[in-house]
Amino acid sequence: MKYRNRVAVVTGAGSGIGRALTIALAADGARVAASDIDAAGLAATSAACAPGSVATYHLDVADRAAVRAHAEQVRADLGPASMLFNNAGVDLMAEIESMEPADLDWLFGINFGGVVNGTTAFLPQLIEAGSADRPARLINLSSAFGLIAVPAQGAYCASKFAVRGLTETLRQEMIMNDRPVTVHCVHPGVVKTNFGKNMRTSAEDAEVARTLFDKAALTTPERTARTILRGVDRGKARILVGPDGRIAAALPRLLGVSYTTLLARGSRVTSRRRTANPPSVEERNPL
Repeated sequence: MKYRNRVAVVTGAGSGIGRALTIALAADGARVAASDIDAAGLAATSAACAPGSVATYHLDVADRAAVRAHAEQVRADLGPASMLFNNAGVDLMAEIESMEPADLDWLFGINFGGVVNGTTAFLPQLIEAGSADRPARLINLSSAFGLIAVPAQGAYCASKFAVRGLTETLRQEMIMNDRPVTVHCVHPGVVKTNFGKNMRTSAEDAEVARTLFDKAALTTPERTARTILRGVDRGKARILVGPDGRIAAALPRLLGVSYTTLLARGSRVTSRRRTANPPSVEERNPL
């Protein structure tokens, strides 16, 4: 069991990628501190793991004081963390000219603030727990949209570009200061989770937007978790998940900034087709 005696911290563990990571880590011997703001989801995650392998914590990652208190509670309950997965995240589908400031603040508080809060709260423990032959691991979830920008996802893209910048800087600092912590940035494409159902949107038809998100999902949470853990074990600085994650990494390399024109034109065509052929009742309300 390769993660035996590891204390692994996973935020957003009540569903999706966070749940899949928690289950995989627990199955491989880790003692997992799983947190989420969704108590029912956390209970379901815990129930899917072996008894005693997961400790659950109600946590709002946007609350800096709460995250710092959480770090100390994890240390008291399980010992110093040696793996940290800053996974919790939310989405906002809105064009920038119609975006509500309160929605932007909400998203940034979780997507970027949550990563900053988790990183700074647990980093001292990771440095303490790591060693040259068994370094601690710090894993931040960015997105394919942390590599490219797309229309109607301005706030989300900005937050995930920020996560990427923070993570890549921290990786350099850990190397520069000879810290026993490896740092990894994860860029998943669209994953089959309840992420779309929970997004905020200013789109005229929110159900259509969420249906489109669900149709775009190409990768399961379980496969995503396996890809992340394999990338971490191999020491990859950038972990790409799914074919859309790999395409997002390739577009700027191949096209430079002109990829934005290509995506804008494609989005305009798609929008016109959708307007001319609105989805059926079944598509709006999938079983």
